[in-house]
Amino acid sequence: MERNLRQKGHVLIAGVDEAGRGPLAGPVVAGAVILEPDTTIIDLKDSKLLSEKKREAVYKEVIKVAVSYAFDVVDQEYIDEHNILNATLHAMKRAVEKLGAKPDFILVDALKIPGIDIPQQAVIHGDNLCACIAAASVIAKVERDRIMKGYDKIYPQYGFSRNKGYGTKEHVNSIKKYGFCPIHRKSFSIKGLEM
Repeated sequence: MERNLRQKGHVLIAGVDEAGRGPLAGPVVAGAVILEPDTTIIDLKDSKLLSEKKREAVYKEVIKVAVSYAFDVVDQEYIDEHNILNATLHAMKRAVEKLGAKPDFILVDALKIPGIDIPQQAVIHGDNLCACIAAASVIAKVERDRIMKGYDKIYPQYGFSRNKGYGTKEHVNSIKKYGFCPIHRKSFSIKGLEM
């Protein structure tokens, strides 16, 4: 897909993806990455298919070789006020705007970003099909995981370093025992629990 776009004259192609749409707690994070043509990064693929150790290694390689990369964090208050889809699109737009080089085309994993004056294309399963989207998924996931590990130090009873805010059995049991903390998304319903 990236090669086809380059053949049509596009030079700076940004991939955009997010991490954290589904969790019960914490922010959503969007990543945006522009890679040189035919960049090879070993093990680069959808961040969900990589172990944490591999993801960290790929992250270091991406930030080393990228023409430009950026990420944006949208917190749970914005998510509760505007809903998770709008929060995700907001983070994606801001991540693109933070890039050090303005892309002339954007490939987005499964979504289209409103309010951007750059040609773009939504790519279903883009994190498996496009190197720049896979790179963006790694940036977003690693940055979000680091944030959740930080929250784990503040709210250790929820196991955020392990569950990253997702609705695991351990996390839901912790909510039942301790109630909600300030980073829980109040707009998300959890079976058997009232926010």
